[in-house]
Amino acid sequence: MSTPRRPLARTDSTRPLGARPGEQWQVSRERVDMVRTPRPVRRASIEAQPQALEIDLACTALVVVDMQNDFCHPGGWLAGIGVDVAAARAPVAPLKRLLPRLRRVDVPVIWLNWGNRPDRRNLSPALLHVYDPDGASVGLGDPLPGGPLRGARVLEKGSRSAAIVDALKPARGDIHVDKYRMSGFWDTPLDSILRTHGIRTLLFAGVNADQCVLATLMDANFLGYDTLLLEDCTATTSPDYCLQATLYNVRTCFGFVIDSASLVRGLPA
Repeated sequence: MSTPRRPLARTDSTRPLGARPGEQWQVSRERVDMVRTPRPVRRASIEAQPQALEIDLACTALVVVDMQNDFCHPGGWLAGIGVDVAAARAPVAPLKRLLPRLRRVDVPVIWLNWGNRPDRRNLSPALLHVYDPDGASVGLGDPLPGGPLRGARVLEKGSRSAAIVDALKPARGDIHVDKYRMSGFWDTPLDSILRTHGIRTLLFAGVNADQCVLATLMDANFLGYDTLLLEDCTATTSPDYCLQATLYNVRTCFGFVIDSASLVRGLPA
């Protein structure tokens, strides 16, 4: 009968491999310890619709969708084509209050933003047509013709118009993911990043609620994630009935609807 091996001792020559504690190997020149050390459960109780929730903050992340100049800035793309973007700025104030509280309790913040390739080679004609229906409009990758962001290319990675709005400052350690469609799971590393970090519960915020936020939330639900929509941190420039239908569909079919105040009340002091 073989003698059981002792667990790998943690020595100065041992180092972690992996993105986040609890999801790492410990390796040395001689051995590899593949036994993950589970993170302690950190419960948070939240008032929600349709039912109250208990979530584990240790496996939770916030996904902030498309809070970018092109969608939210009065000189951005949507405003330039005649859309009133006042509603799209509504999430700014509650997010400014919420983000520091989540970072303080080690909940990852993921900025999921349109950030197209300059050559647009992964964008189909069907997708381009949505934003340039006559072939002569200002569409994805085209320069803005005027205003304070004049010349910035629409939703192109690295452009001023695609940048996160100035009022929301990403912090060191936040995660950035570029997307190229309404759902942030198609043709992006979002799913692999979440699984590598051991994330199972997703909080959603941003714009537009009935488009990119909902499409990403639905795909997350289909992939097996727990999905919670932060109502006061989410908005849309669409008519109000679109927002109401989104809230109804989320709480009826795809997850839960909460607000940031309820979430904060459930966080550890």
